[in-house]
Amino acid sequence: MKTEWQGKWALVTGASAGIGVALATQLAKCGTHLVLTARRRERLEKLGATLKKEHKIEVETFVADLAQPNAPQEIHAYTNGKKLAIDLLINNAGFGQYGELTQVDPQRLLEMVQVNCAAVVHLTRLYLPDMIARKRGDVLILASTASFQAVPYISTYAATKAFDLLFAEGLAEEMKPHGIRVCALCPGSTESEFHVVAGQEKFTGKHAQETAEKVARVGLEALAAGKSYVISGLGNYLGAQSQRIVPRRLVTRIAANMFRPDGKH
Repeated sequence: MKTEWQGKWALVTGASAGIGVALATQLAKCGTHLVLTARRRERLEKLGATLKKEHKIEVETFVADLAQPNAPQEIHAYTNGKKLAIDLLINNAGFGQYGELTQVDPQRLLEMVQVNCAAVVHLTRLYLPDMIARKRGDVLILASTASFQAVPYISTYAATKAFDLLFAEGLAEEMKPHGIRVCALCPGSTESEFHVVAGQEKFTGKHAQETAEKVARVGLEALAAGKSYVISGLGNYLGAQSQRIVPRRLVTRIAANMFRPDGKH
């Protein structure tokens, strides 16, 4: 992976925290030029300045909120305006929300679908035609170990990540004739702000968490190797695969018992 994207441009969404920062940092170390986008300007610009100085690469930052339907088009217009050939698109932005469906703000749920699904499809659709024309390009999509099963109390999140996994796997086959690689990265519990934002900190065992750096490395290496999906961590892999031999309803019931709010039985 060291020289895979050296001297090329990568676009990383959700680049201001967690796995997004780790992906941007690892690419910068390998000499990849970066377009970083996220909602938080201060964090984004600080990261961009640091990576540019430390690794002697070019960095562009663009503030965008992917919960807004027009954000992908704005990002694409920005990179086009700068005449940047994006050879690596990383659809990393995403969030979850813990709670019984009827207790979660409807707008929050719809924004989750927008960020985790619609924006992924839109950005990928916008950048693929130029990749096809150049006969090169790569797309990494952040899915999750939640992609492999229903997870009560984060039902919408798990469903969005199942969408991401199937979208990536299907697209990987579609794009093979064009010489373009597509891979879904499926991390389990990872050291990041995700659990705080989702409101599910108490269900997160610190000992079971992987570092964002490790997850990012696994994803980039799998993409470079031409895999259509990868599960980060042996325990996560075994957990996801073992569900295939257990009745789906039982898997869902076990997950419900793990995530059920206090006082609900």
